[in-house]
Amino acid sequence: MLISWLHLISLAAYLGSVVGLWCIVVPALSAVRDHEGQLILLARSLKYYNPFQTAALGVLVLSGAFQLTELKAAYRELFIKELGVILGWKLILSFVLIVFSTYQSMAVGHRFVRRYEAGESFSPQELQAVTRKLKITTLTILLLAVVTLWLGVQLRGR
Repeated sequence: MLISWLHLISLAAYLGSVVGLWCIVVPALSAVRDHEGQLILLARSLKYYNPFQTAALGVLVLSGAFQLTELKAAYRELFIKELGVILGWKLILSFVLIVFSTYQSMAVGHRFVRRYEAGESFSPQELQAVTRKLKITTLTILLLAVVTLWLGVQLRGR
């Protein structure tokens, strides 16, 4: 029961962070008119977003794995027959979600923050490229998360 609550809380934290990036940070960037202000806003936002998102996803994956172990014990030999197809798709989509989330956090966000804090300058085109990557990965992550969540609900309903 505790693992189920941990899973739900980490799901809410993870989705909340991704939705927050899309609904708060991205629109705020376009509201700030000067280039330096946009850099400061994005660097400060990503400095908190990246570790929070990564930690929430880690707890989500681990709590899901614990629940899967309990489910496997309950179904025993019927496990694959009853849940195999849905579970297979959920695991595949979860893996892709983890890849996109890690790419967004480490390859885009962390790299940007590290360069900014090192004092490197960014041209408006570079900032636009980072913002575009964040938008694309965020939408992809949200789509994958919704489908994965739906598959999880289907598993629980069985």
